[in-house]
Amino acid sequence: MNKIKVGVVGTGFIGPAHIEALRRLPNVEVVALCEVTAELAREKADALGIERSYTFDELLKQDDVQAIHICTPNFLHYSQSKAALLAGKHVICEKPLAKDLVEAEELVELAAKSGLVNAVHFNLRYYPLARQMKSMREKGELGEIYSFMGSYLQDWLFYETDYNWRLEPDKSGDSRAIADIGSHLMDILEYITGLKTVSVMADFNTIHKTRKKPLKAVETYSGKMLQPEDYADVPINTEDHANVLLRFDNGSKGVITVSQVHAGRKNRMTLEISGSKKTFNWTSEAPNEMWIGNRDKSNEVLIRDPSLVNEDVRSLITFPGGHNEGFSDTSKQLFKEVYAAIEAGKQPENPSFPTFADGYRELLICEKILESNKKQGWVEI
Repeated sequence: MNKIKVGVVGTGFIGPAHIEALRRLPNVEVVALCEVTAELAREKADALGIERSYTFDELLKQDDVQAIHICTPNFLHYSQSKAALLAGKHVICEKPLAKDLVEAEELVELAAKSGLVNAVHFNLRYYPLARQMKSMREKGELGEIYSFMGSYLQDWLFYETDYNWRLEPDKSGDSRAIADIGSHLMDILEYITGLKTVSVMADFNTIHKTRKKPLKAVETYSGKMLQPEDYADVPINTEDHANVLLRFDNGSKGVITVSQVHAGRKNRMTLEISGSKKTFNWTSEAPNEMWIGNRDKSNEVLIRDPSLVNEDVRSLITFPGGHNEGFSDTSKQLFKEVYAAIEAGKQPENPSFPTFADGYRELLICEKILESNKKQGWVEI
């Protein structure tokens, strides 16, 4: 088998997650790793068992590398995705696609002209029961959608001593909690319901208006504590918590809450969709169960099992029921669809996976949410 050769750019939290998922695909080989310096690239490549290491410009010159995964901080997504496309590489980019709509629009247009495969890592769509909700909605089992309630809660920035580059707007953009995890929530909302968000009203809160930035390196989610003298006080201008009211194109309403200072919630996305026939509820911290609410009979719990879900969902399930699948499997299933397109050599006309255009859509919604918070009023999308 002639495997598709891949280079991965960035080795923070998500880069190794991409690598682990890619290694589970039989038609893909991660052959190269990229970091900001040759020395760091070699160190990380050795740690991850990857033969070749490069700086970014060197990686783009490797003719045998067909696809590039951009897993760097947000402010690098635009320039690196653009350079990779211009070098003739298929691109899989972390979200957000860019720091603003102008950059995102340019990437969408460039990708379309190139014909190269382009994808954004909205991997949470690929929980099997998330697609089951979409499938059941498409088959009319939910009925007319009445309302949507969603939340995405984490606690990794709970303390004032918790710090990460995502707290710095020059690296992550003007929004943090909404852009970082709220983007997943807004993407999966529209993906499952088929609705379009037409206006938003947002209210943000920055709990820790000053944080203590470590003067020594601390890895994302590590929970490591330093001594008082190892910190510097830094003002924070992005949101720890956000509430957003939503209006949809079918006239229904919704609400989402996003927080990165919610003690005990490690990475919990909850979706509850109320329809004229049923209510669907699903939570990412218990991803193998879906609650189905009924008015006139007992409520139901659907277990993630290929023999129980709809036929169009089974491709996302690798193991039988009772053999739980989770976060790492979502990236594998997304990449499976992306690399089927790369094997074909071009972007499909109607891709099943999230594309740069989807990245633009979510960036648009996030920017309108940010605008609404500043205005403290409704903003149309």
